[in-house]
Amino acid sequence: MRILVTRSRDDAERTAERLRERGHEPILAPVLEIAPTGTTPPVESPAALILTSGHAVAPAAAALPKQVPVFAVGERTARAARQAGFTAVATAGGDAQALVRLVAERIAPGARLLHTRGRDAKPEPEASLSAHGFAVRPWIAYDARPAGALPAEAVEAIRAGAIEAVLHYSRRSAEILLALAADAQLDACLPRMRHACLSADVAQPLTLAGLDVVVAEAPNEDRLLALLGP
Repeated sequence: MRILVTRSRDDAERTAERLRERGHEPILAPVLEIAPTGTTPPVESPAALILTSGHAVAPAAAALPKQVPVFAVGERTARAARQAGFTAVATAGGDAQALVRLVAERIAPGARLLHTRGRDAKPEPEASLSAHGFAVRPWIAYDARPAGALPAEAVEAIRAGAIEAVLHYSRRSAEILLALAADAQLDACLPRMRHACLSADVAQPLTLAGLDVVVAEAPNEDRLLALLGP
């Protein structure tokens, strides 16, 4: 099966390897480009570090003591944090609310938390953590910039009807794909493909566009790839 992978380049390469192991042919079409902002953390000694993306790990590891407790949204981000040298890493269940519950169980209200994130992050988990009484400070450590266009290989494959499924990992990347496809006059081609989404939130713009959408049973890549079949 030919699968379109819309993640940023490094993430897309990792996913492509997993797809090849399953006998699929990945077509990479990164719709986001990740770039560090070069800013410094607004909190020198937080009680804990909140990581909701693997892209936040490298800047956090370069700027903060490795003894700072880390709360990661999912296992891949947690694994990256451990590999970067952080010594106390806790893993949530893969979504923002699970992360909030985990922090609330282990950290006393009122503590200063540092959320290392991208420029266009969602309001969660910061809003819920603040509602629980935590002093949350965001640190915009990287920027996820929209790509200017889809790669030529992806455009040709989509136009030829050679793509059977698309993997979607974020709502923003799904929205960008819709926009880039429109720019390339590929709107009519998108309904021919199955759109596999990490969560219902990711799926929303695709559902509104009337596309064939399926949603993973849990917000992790194993469940997402399971939607493709054996």
